[in-house]
Amino acid sequence: MKKNILHAIALLALLALPAFVQAQQRIHAFVTSGVTFSQIEGDELKGFKQIGYTGGVGALVSLSSNNRWGVSLEALFSQRGARSKADTRYYLYRLDVRSNYIEIPLLLHWQDRNGGMLFGAGVSYGRLVRQPHGEIGFSPSFFVPDTTDKAFLPNDFMVVADARFTIWRGLQFNIRWQYSLLAVKRDWHFSYFDGYQSDGAGNQVERWTTIANDCYNHSIALRLIWQF
Repeated sequence: MKKNILHAIALLALLALPAFVQAQQRIHAFVTSGVTFSQIEGDELKGFKQIGYTGGVGALVSLSSNNRWGVSLEALFSQRGARSKADTRYYLYRLDVRSNYIEIPLLLHWQDRNGGMLFGAGVSYGRLVRQPHGEIGFSPSFFVPDTTDKAFLPNDFMVVADARFTIWRGLQFNIRWQYSLLAVKRDWHFSYFDGYQSDGAGNQVERWTTIANDCYNHSIALRLIWQF
């Protein structure tokens, strides 16, 4: 009986071998490393001034025999944030924060007929593993951010679009754009000086207006990919 079972297992293994080999040919593992340029939409600042690191591993699976369509899954470490030492619009509003994420992007890819360009689009889930470290502050000015609560939400769901082109053999250059679908920080309050007004006694007093913004990560990554 045992001998018959071993024979059956060996036969099934031989029958599955061609499918396994074909699957191996359609799955391409890769490693990636690069830099992120990011900003936080809603912080009342502009520009991709915060620079961070991104890197990790992934796999690309071909969905068609001609390799025109594929899907990829990655596991990455990525840094995002915002930076502005002094914004002239608001006098001395200073911001220099960077958050660390473990990120899992899932993308659908399309390759051009010549095989030189690979375009992708999809979604990514990021888990915050370190709250922003850095500076959120101001000097006496006409614009005051709330610095009492610096915590960001732990989850970041992002939409992703990217493009790759081959440099040499398995080496590729990749540019990736990402934007949060849900807020990573809610109701961040900012107060700004809005002129003077008269009080009941006829005295001129300062008038301040407070706004509350939801914040979203917005980043561009430049990466090198080595595909096996």
